[in-house]
Amino acid sequence: MTRTTSGASAFAAASPSGYDVVIVGGGVSGCVLASRLSEDPGRTVCLVEAGPDYGPDRGAWPHTLLDARSLPRDDVWERGTEVHRIRARVLGGSSCVNGCWHTWGSAADHEEWTDAGGRPWSAAAMEPYRLRAVEQMRLRTVPEREISVWARAALAGARELGYADVDVATSGGTGCGTPLINALDGLRWNAAFAYLEHARSRPNLTILGNATADLLTVRHGRVRAVQVVVDGRRETLAADTFLVACGAFGSPALLLRSGIGPADELRETGIRPSIELPGVGANLVDQPGVFVPLTPTAELNAALAAKEGAGELYVSRMLIRAASEVCPGDSWDLHILPSAGDPLFGTLPPGEYEAGISAFLMKPRSRGRVRLRSADPHARLDIDPAFLTDPAGRDAAALRSGLQLVERLAATAAFKPLAGPVAGRPSRDLSDEELRARLGTYWHPVGTCAMGHPDDPAAVVDGEGRVRGVDNLRVADASILPTAPAANTQLPVLVLAEMLADAVKESDER
Repeated sequence: MTRTTSGASAFAAASPSGYDVVIVGGGVSGCVLASRLSEDPGRTVCLVEAGPDYGPDRGAWPHTLLDARSLPRDDVWERGTEVHRIRARVLGGSSCVNGCWHTWGSAADHEEWTDAGGRPWSAAAMEPYRLRAVEQMRLRTVPEREISVWARAALAGARELGYADVDVATSGGTGCGTPLINALDGLRWNAAFAYLEHARSRPNLTILGNATADLLTVRHGRVRAVQVVVDGRRETLAADTFLVACGAFGSPALLLRSGIGPADELRETGIRPSIELPGVGANLVDQPGVFVPLTPTAELNAALAAKEGAGELYVSRMLIRAASEVCPGDSWDLHILPSAGDPLFGTLPPGEYEAGISAFLMKPRSRGRVRLRSADPHARLDIDPAFLTDPAGRDAAALRSGLQLVERLAATAAFKPLAGPVAGRPSRDLSDEELRARLGTYWHPVGTCAMGHPDDPAAVVDGEGRVRGVDNLRVADASILPTAPAANTQLPVLVLAEMLADAVKESDER
């Protein structure tokens, strides 16, 4: 049976002779990598996750993580923090706490990624992996019974504005549609279920939960081990190959604690530099947005209450892919997302619901960063998303264009029986400062260990995730994407993990 461990007492059985591969981070990408790389019985694999592994029995998992209708906030790194900092800390990662949405980006995304990482990142090359991920995650279209009166009105309103129906889980153009979802009759089918359910029975796979990766031991251009904190004690895991999949915040933090990054910043934190890579922690890209609240009518509240009573109330089930006035080419740079149901934050009296429409900027030009405050792996990271800071002001212009579309959608005939119009000043009159004060996030950070050309001084990895200057280390998660896709990021991350798992296998064969 697979060794599933959680605590220092299990370490003696898990680590004395080392592994062929250690995967640091048991989120979406880590689950994919562990599953695919352990398919070869001759390859020993250890998957390390800072949060809990609730095990193979779904009945042992917390109900909140299983309920696809909620956005749980228990198994996260920080509670009561700024909204853009929320990230999962549990085996399965963000697939355990997000909205179960899967959309796909544009042709322009693949052009950007191919320019940075080569032909494997083209739309044609990634398509087989996209189909593989769709099948493995059991993604499905939204059933008719899960589409609320609000979502139906939103689709009708979008068509009223001239948006045609499109398949938002593939590339294409602007339009309206429903996503693919990993929700099976209310069950959130997360990446741990999808990729590890059968892999757990493999004797060559060890899953180590509640183990926080502190740092990688780097000597002479190779990682010798990863030091892991379990129950307050530091333990060591040795391997031939190390894959980092800690996400857009965690992956650069681990590299920085290991001395891989901008040397001057590392010295300021008391860390001795080992590999000079100025791009580590830079180039943070996230998708900001503004939620515009509307006032539900009694008719809408009653319809949502009936839906909730039937156990089929989902806050959002459709979107519009739209192009702002500054969007180049035949692409889109906005998601317009109507939602109605229980409030994202706070509570309302029984029978009352929150309704509104969000505008999310999908292709921001602003760039933030992730830095260390301390070498302590448990210390809060210094995360600055730098929303709407691009010098030309294109991000603010695009988001303002999205808010104008929100106003138009809310004013369509389809919405009038369900909610009051947008109140207050028109969005076109809001200053950049007022926009920033209202910002939320789509929770899709990327870019902090970005791939790029060998002559790009800011690049951290190549197109196969290999870290510059370190022979046996790869990063394989959202942090390597140099630009954000015009999509939710879970499906692209599943696909890149599938693709990079094959790259590791091919490298081993060579």
